[in-house]
Amino acid sequence: MIPERHVKFFKNGRNQAVRIPREFELPGEDAIMRKEGGKLIIEPVPPKSLLAVLATLESLDEDFPPIPDSLPDPVRL
Repeated sequence: MIPERHVKFFKNGRNQAVRIPREFELPGEDAIMRKEGGKLIIEPVPPKSLLAVLATLESLDEDFPPIPDSLPDPVRL
């Protein structure tokens, strides 16, 4: 378990911000933040599965041309 660390808040425009020390860095570039009582919880966004990405794509409404399925060339072993 990583020990706790004292950090300070600062203003970034109209937002309150905090620098995350290296030992607490999260993977990726996005995070989910929520408040539970007096605690602020920040978690990395889980990576999307390929199925989740494919589910966001629109279906194709076009016919594909036929692809000739010719026999492969003979191979000598």
